[in-house]
Amino acid sequence: MPHHSNLSPSELDSPVHKHFRESHAGHRAHAGLDPTRASTGVVWTTERANEHGFADDPSSWANLGQGAPETSDISGCFKRPESIPIHAHAREYGPTAGIKPLREAVAKLYNEHHRQGKASQYTWENVCIVPGGRAGLIRIAAVLGTCYLGFFIPDYTAYNEMLSLFKNIAAIPIPLGEETKYHITTPKIAEEISRGTSVILTSNPRNPTGQMVANPELAEIQDLCRGRATLIMDEFYSGYNYTTNCDGSVISSAENVEDVDKDDVLIIDGLTKRFRLPGWRVAWILGPKEFIKAVGSCGSYLDGGCNVPFQEAAIPMLSPPLVRNEMAALQTHFLSKRDYVIARLKSMGFAFPFLPNSTFYIWLDLRNLPKGLRDGLSFFQACLREKTIVVPGIFFDLNPSKRRDLFDSPCHHFVRVSYGPAREVLERGLDAVERVVRRFREMERGEGTRGDGETLPDS
Repeated sequence: MPHHSNLSPSELDSPVHKHFRESHAGHRAHAGLDPTRASTGVVWTTERANEHGFADDPSSWANLGQGAPETSDISGCFKRPESIPIHAHAREYGPTAGIKPLREAVAKLYNEHHRQGKASQYTWENVCIVPGGRAGLIRIAAVLGTCYLGFFIPDYTAYNEMLSLFKNIAAIPIPLGEETKYHITTPKIAEEISRGTSVILTSNPRNPTGQMVANPELAEIQDLCRGRATLIMDEFYSGYNYTTNCDGSVISSAENVEDVDKDDVLIIDGLTKRFRLPGWRVAWILGPKEFIKAVGSCGSYLDGGCNVPFQEAAIPMLSPPLVRNEMAALQTHFLSKRDYVIARLKSMGFAFPFLPNSTFYIWLDLRNLPKGLRDGLSFFQACLREKTIVVPGIFFDLNPSKRRDLFDSPCHHFVRVSYGPAREVLERGLDAVERVVRRFREMERGEGTRGDGETLPDS
């Protein structure tokens, strides 16, 4: 891969860059432990923030790194439960595929929102309830046959370890570029299938770029894959759709499935993002019965299944009219936050060749910043000194089994900024980013120091 980072050797030799290398180089202090398999990008950034005092007083920080939406009440959204009844039967082990009433509620939601008038309808047997999206991905990976699995970069950091754990998977990176706005195209999919890729994994809407594949292109991709490749569609951000005037519409590949038991389309979603309940760890996989039976069974040795009381409490939340109203309120609220954050960043001199049309993430280009801020790790380190957390873009350049040197990564000069937190947290974080950028620009012009007596940037 050609060198994309445009960073000098001295810039790549800073303390934060050295720490990144040490954390990801495979050093083993204990014979049986591989510590590099225990941390994703967000976990690593949180650990570094803790070293600067985040864990001691998180309320004084602006965490624009963690991929979680605000969980407080939002105008127009339904009231979240403050207590959950626990019936006697819920003290027992639940089925590893989830309780039947919740599976039925998920199937009904997708049928009413995405399959009106279609002959083939989802049933409870097409749904598996899992304890979070990562658990769902691990279950799917566990039941895949030997395959070439195509994944896109940049994409969700947790895919990295999933693709490293299972030896039945040969993970094939598919780079997306700025010239196409990181867009997944039908010709790109056709090229991958023609070279033997039989499984394709992607988030849609896309983390971290905030882009989305919608119909008719999404339908074209599914038509191309039908009978040739299994599509694993991570749709956790499907509610954060800003392309339909905040009318509550959700983009889902479920709409384009012809036969729910024949089309190899596996959809992962849950309460975590669009229902703003990350602590509940209730999610689902939707797909053909044969696939669902397998992922339901393997939960017996992987994770044991999702807790029963929270499953029962989730059922009334999935009423289709309630969900439609919820998504409209969600979209209105988060679109307002997106526009606020982008306006603030533009005023600081950041450029936006295209806007995010989904999720609650901004893929922020750092290349026009002063020396010492132009790569994600250095920018992250500078923000830590201002009690603000972002995620370096390098973590989204997925590198299963560490086959590549990520310091040649095209993601090196980006960070992911989340506008998931509440408005006051966004304001505090953007004030901090503004101070960082202003200080480094003053230093570049020779007008001042960093503020602690040193004249060189802390990169």
